[in-house]
Amino acid sequence: MAVDGARAGTSSGGRGRVTITDIARSAGVSVPTVSRVVNGRSDVSPGTRARVEELLRRHGYRKRAAAPGRRAALLDLVFNDLDSPWAVEIIRGVEEVAHAAGAGTVVSAVHGRSGGAHQWMRNLRARASDGVVLVTSALDPVLHQELRVLGVPLVVVDPAGSPALDVPTVGAANHAGGRAATEHLLALGHRRIGLIAGPPRLLCSRARHDGYRAALRGAGLAVDDSLVVPGDFRHESGFAACDALLGLPEPPTAVFAASDQMALGAIEALRRRGLRVPQDVSVVGFDDLPEVRWSAPPLTTVRQPLAEMGRVAARTVLRPARDERPDPPRVELGTELIVRSSTAPPPRRAAPCG
Repeated sequence: MAVDGARAGTSSGGRGRVTITDIARSAGVSVPTVSRVVNGRSDVSPGTRARVEELLRRHGYRKRAAAPGRRAALLDLVFNDLDSPWAVEIIRGVEEVAHAAGAGTVVSAVHGRSGGAHQWMRNLRARASDGVVLVTSALDPVLHQELRVLGVPLVVVDPAGSPALDVPTVGAANHAGGRAATEHLLALGHRRIGLIAGPPRLLCSRARHDGYRAALRGAGLAVDDSLVVPGDFRHESGFAACDALLGLPEPPTAVFAASDQMALGAIEALRRRGLRVPQDVSVVGFDDLPEVRWSAPPLTTVRQPLAEMGRVAARTVLRPARDERPDPPRVELGTELIVRSSTAPPPRRAAPCG
């Protein structure tokens, strides 16, 4: 593995592991400056170099040597949270590739915990991870810099925002999927189509929303913002959003939910109002989680290749350990509309009395 910095070393004074960040703090210099000293770079002043080298010697800091052809032994898989079957599919794909490569997988969740990301980084340094797969998250620039210095490969699956240019990403064709879901409903004859959108901070949510809007414009329809209600990808938000849509003076005849969990919540909201799916209202989801083929009725949805996204991400972080050529910086896997029983033409309206 090509290493731009060093892995945590061991203090000769018995004080435990010491990192480049610790050395930089003690020397009063930046982490990249310490990295340049460790790697023998010439672009450091003699005084700074001497100060840093003295601290490295004092703490017994040792740079990790690269081993040609070495196989990774441990991958870190990091989520915001683990309360979704969506996460299970990603784990399945990562673990499959890691197992075949002889690597273990450490799964972590950092959402909602004070200092969770920094605690995870401390744990990562302690176990000397060989690669990190970060899922639907925004990476703190300080943590990103430390991963770079440590020489730990990183890939982001479904990034929350625009990642650094040097960070490879793996995602799905969310715009195309959102457009396909909406066009399916338009082809059935629906014209008032509600959208239960995902969190706007996520790129995947915005892309699905943009696909919905593009399909409506392509059909010559104006985008009615009153038909768009935000959610958070979970069942409860789908239930609440669908209930809000049904309370409109002219409710939609179809609902596109930007996740399967929200679609299932929407179906429950319809059921509690005595409405049938799809006879009264059609529903489309996004993900194609295993459970939705057994819902009542089986859910029409956009299949997102979640396990394959995990496999591609794991292969990406393993490549440097094998001295293999890197993947393209951005990998986008295709989505597919899966038509089941939750969609049908809109109900016919009774003709007015003449």
